[in-house]
Order: sequence, then structure tokens, then C-alpha cells
Amino acid sequence: MDHVEYVYTGGMDESEVDDRLRSGEHGVLGLADGNDAYAIPLSYHYDGDRFLLRVSEHDADSEKGRFLETTETATFVCYDASTNESWSIHLRGPIREWEGDADETTLNEWFQPFRLFDERVETVEFALYELRMQTVVGRRTIE
Repeated sequence: MDHVEYVYTGGMDESEVDDRLRSGEHGVLGLADGNDAYAIPLSYHYDGDRFLLRVSEHDADSEKGRFLETTETATFVCYDASTNESWSIHLRGPIREWEGDADETTLNEWFQPFRLFDERVETVEFALYELRMQTVVGRRTIE
């Protein structure tokens, strides 16, 4: 690799991972059904104890809903690779609908504004899912 540009990466300590997760807002959730995979960008909220994802619900037979039901171990990746000083965090664990309760004011504090794609706001409902973090790995560029 004499002519390929690269940067070295190394692991983040627990404190740095915690700081990045607390200050972040979005990433990509990977789900699976057997050999079929599905990934979707989502907003998240992390408070140090739980990792919540806000998922829109459009109808009972949505592709997203089917994958949420069949996935045993989900993967979530958040990252910033816009410069050579990049980082990423990879979380894995079971994902289930969150059984807690949060009012609209709290949801607006926890999550960035929802992006609607050719939908009327009246037709979209939300559910919160908790990713129970069994594995958390953070990496960042090093000098």
C-alpha cells in the first residue's frame, strides 16, 4: 500500500464512548431476518443507562416492523468521518419496544426533529425501541 492514503485508528476508552454517545443524535440501525438484512438511519437518545431509538410506524405490515420483530441481535453504528479525525461506535444487542413512558416535551428534548418523507405528520406514529447494549466498541483516528 505504498500509494494509498490512510489513517490509523485505535480504541476509545469507556469515557470517550460515553461522551460521544451522549452528544450524538443519529446513526444507522442494522436488522436481519435470516439471510436478509435491512438498515435504516434513525435518531437515538442515550442517557448513560439506556439506548433508545425513535421508530416511525406507518402501518402494521411495514418492512421495518417485520425486521424489528425477527431480529435477535441488532447492530447500531454512529460515526463521523467527515475529516481525517474520524470516529465510530458500534453497538450490538437485542432490540425490543421500550416499555417506559415519555411525553411529547420529553421526546422533543431527547430527539432531534423527525424527518418526514412524502408523508403527512398526521399519518405518522412513533414507538421507542431499546437496544440493550451487550457489546459497545468505539474507534477513532490516532496520530
